[in-house]
Amino acid sequence: MTTTGGAAFFDLDRTLLAGASGEVFSRVMREAGLVNRSLPGEAMLYKLFNTIGETLPSMAIARQGANLAKGRPRKLVQQAAESAAESLAAMVQPLAAPLFAEHRAAGRPVVLATTTPYDLVKPFADRLGLDDVVATRYGVNDDGTYDGTLDGPFVWSAGKLAAVREWATLHNIDMAESFAYSDSFYDTPLLAAVGNPFVVNPDPRMVLMAAARRWPTINLSAPTTSDAVDGDTTPVAASSGAGANMDLQRLALTFVHPVFFPFAKFHIEGTERIPSHGPAIIVGNHRSYFDPAAIGVAIARTERTVRFLGKKEVFDAPVIGQLAALMGGIRVDRGTGSDEPLQAAADALAKGDLVAMMPQGTIPRGEAFYEPILKGRWGAARLAALTGAPVIPIGLWGTEKVWPRSARLPNVLNVVTPPTVTVTVGDAVPLAYEDVAADTVEIMRAIMNLLPEESRVARRPTEAEIAAALPAGYKGDQYKEATRRPGED
Repeated sequence: MTTTGGAAFFDLDRTLLAGASGEVFSRVMREAGLVNRSLPGEAMLYKLFNTIGETLPSMAIARQGANLAKGRPRKLVQQAAESAAESLAAMVQPLAAPLFAEHRAAGRPVVLATTTPYDLVKPFADRLGLDDVVATRYGVNDDGTYDGTLDGPFVWSAGKLAAVREWATLHNIDMAESFAYSDSFYDTPLLAAVGNPFVVNPDPRMVLMAAARRWPTINLSAPTTSDAVDGDTTPVAASSGAGANMDLQRLALTFVHPVFFPFAKFHIEGTERIPSHGPAIIVGNHRSYFDPAAIGVAIARTERTVRFLGKKEVFDAPVIGQLAALMGGIRVDRGTGSDEPLQAAADALAKGDLVAMMPQGTIPRGEAFYEPILKGRWGAARLAALTGAPVIPIGLWGTEKVWPRSARLPNVLNVVTPPTVTVTVGDAVPLAYEDVAADTVEIMRAIMNLLPEESRVARRPTEAEIAAALPAGYKGDQYKEATRRPGED
């Protein structure tokens, strides 16, 4: 196989297949006498995988596969894999075949790229007529038994990218011309390395990553009438339109949970102070574009949903902006001076919704970020006076470690030592509803009282701290930032 163009790389579980291949492999291995019984909780683990995709614990177990296979005859495993191929082929999603055909017509090899051991998936790939397989390989003794080692990389996350790159170099494949398809957040390195990444059936974290990277999300299951656009039922067409947005919204609302943000460790207090029903205005300090996610995680504990009222730039921000919009966010374009966003928020409160906003209006920049006195705009106080809804303060701390102001994206790969994000919910702020400026001061004071003591100590930040609190590529005079905000609107 020699080519000077690209290739198409497909993940296996939850991408080509609708669910997990592990159940099939487990069954055929038992039938072949290679394992004696199911693992405790095996069915539950597969159900969890089918729902949320790969997790670090599940992949830690997968890494032990070579050691667990030690001493088993390779030939028997290959025979078991042959018997699994038919069952796996029946699980392939309906629109995979036409996608294969499209790539082949363009002269691209179609390659299975999976963590699953090579000896298990090769018969399946052959049955589908795929051009090659990039997969985890186990070492083999001279007597044909597995020796308990890996022969090459563990083909997962960065290891999968390394294996694919090695294959591409060997076959003269241009990664910039290549396509990659996966559901998994952990395949981010591979998708980022090709010129044409596509997300299929994304796990909750991949929803965030796809939004951040503007990667298209496609559906390889059978299209419905509502999925099709102008009669086109290709996977790309099925990924667009209101139906896809509704699916993404449900997913975002369902999986706002700390387990799906492994790059942050949450410490949350006081959620019982959020009303269990009826309207409320949630107000928090603004330290990072990750703030809406932190507030969302806290509010999710109450089993309520929330609509975010925020400036246009927040909705344009990678990851959080698109999710906030899909969750019914209310966009504010400050340049227009329009009261329409405020009225939309009032309408939402009249329906009994929660509305969240950051009264500061923007993340303070440079030295202003470290000022102990928080300055707010009048919007929250105006909304409270207009509706009579209670104002619930939230103090946020540590979100800037997850997504610094100086970074274009959050550090989603820091899952080993994630920073702690503290979310503290306070009692409703008593307001006079007579003077929006005075009420704004009370709102900001209530938020400040929820922050750690160190936030209230005036100090001069270091140059590194100042740089971290400036936008990427900032060209202005950061010393003027303290007087630039907050304004009144």
